[in-house]
Amino acid sequence: MAKKYLIGVDLGTSSTKAALYQTDGKLVADAILEVPLYHPKPGIVEQKNEDFYTTAAKTVKRCISSSGVDHKDIAAIAFDSQMAGVGLIDEDFKPAARFDSWLDMRCKPYIELMDQKAGDLVMSLTGCPPTCDHGPKMLWWKNEQPEIYNKTAKFVMPGTYVAGRLADLSTDQAFIDHTYLHFSGFSDAQKGSWSQELCDLFGLDSSKLPRIVDPCDVIGEVNAKTAADFGLAAGTIIAAGAGDTAANALGAGIVRPGMIFDVAGTAAVLAGCTDKFVADTKHRALLTMRSVIPGLWNPLAYIGGGGIALRWFRDNFFNTIKGETQKLEEDDLYAEIIKLAENIQPGADGLFFSPHLGGRICPSNSAMRGAWIGVSWSHTQAHFARAILESIAFEYAWYLYILKENLPDLKLSEARVVGGGARSQVWNQLKADVLNVPYQKLMGNEFGAWGAAMIAGKAVGLIDNLVEHAEKTAVVNGSALLPSSSNHSLYQPLIQRYIEMESTLSHFFSN
Repeated sequence: MAKKYLIGVDLGTSSTKAALYQTDGKLVADAILEVPLYHPKPGIVEQKNEDFYTTAAKTVKRCISSSGVDHKDIAAIAFDSQMAGVGLIDEDFKPAARFDSWLDMRCKPYIELMDQKAGDLVMSLTGCPPTCDHGPKMLWWKNEQPEIYNKTAKFVMPGTYVAGRLADLSTDQAFIDHTYLHFSGFSDAQKGSWSQELCDLFGLDSSKLPRIVDPCDVIGEVNAKTAADFGLAAGTIIAAGAGDTAANALGAGIVRPGMIFDVAGTAAVLAGCTDKFVADTKHRALLTMRSVIPGLWNPLAYIGGGGIALRWFRDNFFNTIKGETQKLEEDDLYAEIIKLAENIQPGADGLFFSPHLGGRICPSNSAMRGAWIGVSWSHTQAHFARAILESIAFEYAWYLYILKENLPDLKLSEARVVGGGARSQVWNQLKADVLNVPYQKLMGNEFGAWGAAMIAGKAVGLIDNLVEHAEKTAVVNGSALLPSSSNHSLYQPLIQRYIEMESTLSHFFSN
């Protein structure tokens, strides 16, 4: 029997990444291409559905050709994609307009409308407060572009568009998998269905919403007309796939209640794993996403300025002086900053940093900006570096405080960290101390494509138990960093002061 392979494709905001794997998770080949963002007018950010399709086709084809694998030995393919933007297709499965990016803020008046009219209801049903996602965007098209709205047969995700084209689906076969439902604005996430109550309340035509499927459902097969575009064999199985955050969590093995997933990238994302749905109507900070794994949820929140706050500090305020200013490589500069911060005691001698330089996302406050609090004559460059690192950990601590407030019996077991920030053991240890959770770095850099590939494998029966397979293939890098009980005790009152500071700043920037 020929060896079988799986392909996962990550349709991101700025790039498309395809990867070819063995079923045991071994990477055989990968490829990446940039995806353009279009800015036709100030404040408008769009993408082309066709760009998602062509970059997916080219990267998959490159993977297959460079690997030497016979395309007939590829068992299945699945796509994960960016989650909060929305696409529009007509009755012929063709774009009715460009893809409305999550970066596009034209829908802001409709965020406010949904919030004022039924914010708590939206939050309690979808698991997410009104924000820049599908709901307000669909209402914008309905009210501001009625001709295009009337022409639109279905609102779809990038993964739907690419998979649908590849399988030659009809428009009435368009789908959305359940990991996107929190961003929909019009779902009942716990039931896994659309909310007719919300549709009626805002006058949205529910027939324009696609059918809801499980990520591992087979949605079709590679069509003979499109097979050559991808270099795939006609008849190759296509699974529904998932949202990129959900696919990343699966790829990282976040499949047991109590686990935490830290994406320490340009933005800083912290996701939990629970077996209960959380509707954070009190704080509106946590967004609760359905996991790929049935019965599990990923409550998450994120900071627009995570790693980018450290980059901002590096580019604008940091230099190294050893007789004269030295030019160092980027990684060396970060290492110098971290080394300075390591020599400062927990708490940075009373210096606090608010990392929301471009506005607060969770909860939403677009007017909020960053701040330094408690600056004194004794503070040095090293203190400012330490305060930046601690601010991310303090923000994470608040997210977990909210999570435990909603689920007091939840026991946190470990945090798994990926992204550029994961390279710093100092930062990982600091987070472990603040959160009082062991911190574990994972091997590898690409978890979304592997998550999508596992979904494809489950869809065709090559993977029996998705939980066990995800645990087995998420390879840890070294031993977990255990929290220091003494440092955690020092941080406890500082976390509370940080939470109070953020509340005060949020009120200040709201006026």
